[in-house]
Amino acid sequence: MDAESLLLSLELASGSGQGLSPDRRAALLTSLMLVKRDYRFDRVLFWGRILGLVADYYIAQGVSEDQLAPRKTLYSLNCMEWSLLPPATKEMEIQTSVVKGRFMGDPSHEYEHTELQKVNDGEKVFEEEVVVQIKEEMRLVSIIDQIDKAVAVIPRGALFKTPFGPINVNRTFEGLSLSEAKKLSSYFHFREPVELKNKTLLEKAELDPSLDFMDSLEHDIPKGNSLLLGGHWIHPQGPGVSRWRGAMPWWCCAACSGPASPSTTLLAPRTMATSTWAPARRT
Repeated sequence: MDAESLLLSLELASGSGQGLSPDRRAALLTSLMLVKRDYRFDRVLFWGRILGLVADYYIAQGVSEDQLAPRKTLYSLNCMEWSLLPPATKEMEIQTSVVKGRFMGDPSHEYEHTELQKVNDGEKVFEEEVVVQIKEEMRLVSIIDQIDKAVAVIPRGALFKTPFGPINVNRTFEGLSLSEAKKLSSYFHFREPVELKNKTLLEKAELDPSLDFMDSLEHDIPKGNSLLLGGHWIHPQGPGVSRWRGAMPWWCCAACSGPASPSTTLLAPRTMATSTWAPARRT
């Protein structure tokens, strides 16, 4: 949610039962404006929070003039002092994938993981147990990046691509119509396109290059053991199965100009799309 409309967006998102106290809201509103000024961001988005055992992580992202350029991610433990996180890498994702359970709420906390590594002793090769330490800050970076790639969604028309390349906020966008809001094709993944590059020239000819420059949710297949029933993806274990449950109790779309659904994902209204990634709720 955009920092400039933060108070209204938080009020709407609090309907899920997960909200912020008045003092936290006031601190966020002030500190995010200072973050925008100090880091010279074009926009600052309040990404959400991740609950920890000791403290909670409040996450914000800074956006440059090109809205699809890599975003800077910051975290705070008190909604006033913000620290910049390093960019996520594939190595981070692999290293932190072995860590399970709740966050501690301490960036300097180190998780210990025992793994087998091959050791050469002359002509002999044997396996030895090695204790690997993983910092929670690294895990935080990896989890935020994975959630962004999986469920950061933006409605069609909220951004537009200029003939010269940069992607800007569409100031005339007032939301989707009721009929369009029901279609998955009206929503895009808020990241660099992957599937769009594989489309044929005939398929690309039907797209508007100024609006359809990201991957649509229309042809997404949920990961995990999901079933297609009546045109809807249903998880055998039922709604509520979430890979991020406990780590991310509520999340707002970082791309939308307005408020998003208070859930761990953002999907089209009246669309049941539950998978091992996140439970779907009506927006």
